[in-house]
Amino acid sequence: MSKAFEPYQLGGRLLANRLVMAPMTRSRAYGPGQSPTSLMADYYAQRASAGLIVTEGVQPSRVGQGYPDTPGIHTAEQIAAWRTVTDAVHARGGVIYLQIMHTGRVGHPALMGLQPVGPSAIRATGQVYTHEGPQDFVTPHELTDAEIRATIDDFATAARNAVEAGFDGVELHGANGYLISQFLAPNSNQRNDAWGGSPERRIRFAVETAKAVAEAIGADKVGFRMSPGNPFNDIDESDATDLETTYTALVDALASLNLAYLHQLEVDGVRDLTLRLRKTWPGTYILNPASGGQPTGPTELELVENDTADLLAYGALFLANPDLPARLAQGGPFNTPDPSTFYGGDGKGFTDYPTLEEARA
Repeated sequence: MSKAFEPYQLGGRLLANRLVMAPMTRSRAYGPGQSPTSLMADYYAQRASAGLIVTEGVQPSRVGQGYPDTPGIHTAEQIAAWRTVTDAVHARGGVIYLQIMHTGRVGHPALMGLQPVGPSAIRATGQVYTHEGPQDFVTPHELTDAEIRATIDDFATAARNAVEAGFDGVELHGANGYLISQFLAPNSNQRNDAWGGSPERRIRFAVETAKAVAEAIGADKVGFRMSPGNPFNDIDESDATDLETTYTALVDALASLNLAYLHQLEVDGVRDLTLRLRKTWPGTYILNPASGGQPTGPTELELVENDTADLLAYGALFLANPDLPARLAQGGPFNTPDPSTFYGGDGKGFTDYPTLEEARA
């Protein structure tokens, strides 16, 4: 049997296998105050055979929202609604972490009635989708030192709320050009204070946030996601020397916190850096590998076999195949993801993808 299908100890939980459902925005939090719905509980419970589920990005505060109908974890109403999700997953033997995602400068007033915030008052190039249609990004408010510390507190509070809602842990979204990533990148962080100006200072927000969250709920319940070199959301990390210096310093600093795991969303062309970071990380390493623009599939299982990663994260293929571990174990067949139903809508393209048993019935 492939090592990918063997149990794995993560923190205090024994995972059924080494396959991870990657966090994927689905924009279906139609409950009161952007709370999860019973349909979302069904969606996650259907995929409970994953060794670990990481939820879609969840905003820790109103100003952290960046897309329509994404859920929060900052009100009592939201906490109670998330409990129905965690109960449903646990009832099927699953393990689920909540991803805390503050979108920073790539939010929009049309979404949350507030000016987005960022490390520097630099507008990202591009557009964000709103209920009124695509709109250009706006110039964010540059966070003051006091506001940075308050934002870190928001992350810690969100983590405590997640534990109250029944989650087994949280993942900090430090990838894809969102707030933590914006602090890491030299084009979006042009500060000259203790929070920017050099790689060592640009990593400070990420490290201080991880430290605060670990102190709030325990380091063994905290993961961190990063995406070195990812240009998404107008991030420029094209300087190879700065990229390696920044992420080596980040990984070294996070390693001292004894977190549950490090999760890398890999982009094309950085495998050498991936291997170096993997080698220096002392704990569990999750990889969402670059796969040439195609969904990660059976071929990538070898990355667990050869110890490139401890756990392997699947995105679109898990979206379309609720019983993905069983399908991977037998080499398919696989349902094809339908991109037209990725964001928003009802159960179509969300909870209606058939399992192998249902397809055979």
